[in-house]
Amino acid sequence: MAHKNLVRVVTRASDGTLRIRDYPNTEPLLEMHTQIGIDDCSTDLSLRGMPVFRGLIGPMPEGRTTVRYESPDVFETLTKEWSSTKSTRKPRRRMQKPEGLAAGPVDTLTV
Repeated sequence: MAHKNLVRVVTRASDGTLRIRDYPNTEPLLEMHTQIGIDDCSTDLSLRGMPVFRGLIGPMPEGRTTVRYESPDVFETLTKEWSSTKSTRKPRRRMQKPEGLAAGPVDTLTV
């Protein structure tokens, strides 16, 4: 389990651009936001026990050593953008029928 040693907060600036601030730990966030709980259900085990803040969405993993918090409007916008992107995956190939098999039903009870 990698230890998350960088805290990233993504908010929206007054001009509409994304504002990204990095902190070495959650102490500065405790001064700016009210902690309302701790994460106890994340599938990323290194996030369990991280604080949950009023007015921020998170914690969520970003890379191996970064934990990310987002403002609700940034979370909504980025989620909509992410969900509307087209997949670049190619469709799976369909298996072709082996040669020599009949296309229709075969009667195997001939006498």
